[in-house]
Amino acid sequence: MKTSSQQPTRFHNLDASKEWTTADADEIYQISRWGENYFSINNKGDLCVNPTQTSNGPVINMMEIVEEMKNKGISFPAVIRFHDILRSQVANLNKTFRSLIEEAKFTGSYYGVYPIKVNQMREVVEEIVDAGAPFNYGLEAGSKPELLAALAMNSNQNSLTVINGYKDLDLLRLALLGNQLGRKVIVVVEKYSELTDLMKLSQEIGVEPMIGLRAKIATKSSGKWASSGGDYAKFGLTITEILQAVKYMKSIGKEHCLKLFHFHIGSQIPDLRTIKDSISEGARIYAKLYKEGAKLEYFDVGGGVGVNYDGTRSNSPSSINYTTRDYVADVVYILKQICDLEDVPHPNIVSESGRAITAHHSCVITNVFGAMEIGAGENFNTDKAINENILVTNMRDLSTDLTAKNYQDVYNDATKIKEESIAAFKLGILTLDERAKLETLYWRICKKITQFASLDEYASDEILALKSQMASQYMCNFSIFQSAPDTWAIGQILPVLPIHKLNEKPTEIATLVDITCDSDGKLDTFLSPDGPTNTLPMHKLNGDDYYIGLFMTGAYQDIMGDNHNCFGRLNEVHIFADDDDPTDFYIEEVIYGNKASQVLSTLQYNPETMAQTVKASIDTQVKRGKIRPREGVDLTDFYESCLKSYTYLKK
Repeated sequence: MKTSSQQPTRFHNLDASKEWTTADADEIYQISRWGENYFSINNKGDLCVNPTQTSNGPVINMMEIVEEMKNKGISFPAVIRFHDILRSQVANLNKTFRSLIEEAKFTGSYYGVYPIKVNQMREVVEEIVDAGAPFNYGLEAGSKPELLAALAMNSNQNSLTVINGYKDLDLLRLALLGNQLGRKVIVVVEKYSELTDLMKLSQEIGVEPMIGLRAKIATKSSGKWASSGGDYAKFGLTITEILQAVKYMKSIGKEHCLKLFHFHIGSQIPDLRTIKDSISEGARIYAKLYKEGAKLEYFDVGGGVGVNYDGTRSNSPSSINYTTRDYVADVVYILKQICDLEDVPHPNIVSESGRAITAHHSCVITNVFGAMEIGAGENFNTDKAINENILVTNMRDLSTDLTAKNYQDVYNDATKIKEESIAAFKLGILTLDERAKLETLYWRICKKITQFASLDEYASDEILALKSQMASQYMCNFSIFQSAPDTWAIGQILPVLPIHKLNEKPTEIATLVDITCDSDGKLDTFLSPDGPTNTLPMHKLNGDDYYIGLFMTGAYQDIMGDNHNCFGRLNEVHIFADDDDPTDFYIEEVIYGNKASQVLSTLQYNPETMAQTVKASIDTQVKRGKIRPREGVDLTDFYESCLKSYTYLKK
């Protein structure tokens, strides 16, 4: 992960002279800015979930969820899903479209589809389909397995099933099967040959297809997925190919099968101006095609609606400078205006929002089981020795002379001495004990300097950077590669914060490391009031349980994790709000994560054979007298119990 562009962050709220409030915690962790009114802090300092986004609705204390999970023996780390948030997002999007369509006197309707690639988990898709049923909200599939799932899950004959991506004959047959079942399954043509293959199959089977044409529009997005659009995009037809497709369909008398016009310019679109431009271009193409004889019924604006990961409400790659209402208003009003100017009917609107639907509903909760500090040798003896090297003496003198007024000069001198000491050690001038004394004194100096700098609003960026470099590493019981792959792969920022003690001032500055053996297994990019920073304020560990959450993991993170280090999927808890329950929630379902044997099996190991092999080795040592028989039985049982256990660490 690249962090070189990050600026040192001052975290003025951590000033020891200022009283701490939960409002300070909200500002430090930017909860109100990314949380979309779904998250808040109670008087006890616990993070709470407000699934209805209202002040008078149920309020779920996350620490009460944690306690119930512990009582039920559900180990951490774990995914917690708030299904009411999922349902809320589905309803919000559909109601916003319906409201603005009515306001604009737009004569088409809205038929949204959820792209299941964003999170294919059965329980997620099932909840979205159920919540979307009153709105005829459908599904989008981009592969054969996804279409198999969509045909089974989306039985609403008034909603759409849209098929994107490259297609083979089996996938096209599946689409036609959907049409035979009375479903509105639309095959979006990504390359010209798909159209001719589809028409041949439809003639063989005797069922007419519903066809969409995807255009490569010129408008390009910005951010991480800018290459999804434009002339060199991976998917879609050029304007020439689209006209050829219309001509071909007319030639065989099947132009009435052309139902939908589609375009897509990327994921997590940060800037509303890009959306405006794409709608304007797409609407013109739709209108011209309608006049060419393609009486299209649906206008599919694709996906790309982003979420405010970093809380800035800007056009940064991890944010968006618009609301859902802003987005919907532009789609409806721009499309209406151009259709009216071109004198063509208003089409039904289709959108494929996935990230905006799922991101907030899921989080990962993990326990912190320790911390590593730079220069932690507090008890190492640094007393003056006879004939010690002058470099050690000079470093000790700097430590004695250090004050709040001269800390910058002392830092400069101490850094120079440390550099000289490395050269002296390589030449054999410094002993190992002397080097240890010198480095211990140096880190003591640095620690005091960072304390002085915390109270100095004019501290230099160099000293602030030192504070970041001195940050503790909090060891967290999870895998970045499994639970937050985008933070490693593309530098995506996710909100991270402790879920309790938020009424107490965090006194430690930390980065987070996972339990994988990979040096990239760390989180060192976080939100702050001043923008991205590479440290996070945390509370000092005192031996009690300490829990942190990674939020907005419901889009892609849930489904893209890998088996790095054989950790596998996490335990998963599904939460529903219940205003009549004393805790305002209940655990509806628990899906247990992978056992070691399950992960190993997917990698072509045979756990039963492994257990037999190890048992045979233990038996051999028993026969040789190296292991007692009773101990051999215990060791065999221990190995087999590890195969059956959760892959993550036990406290």
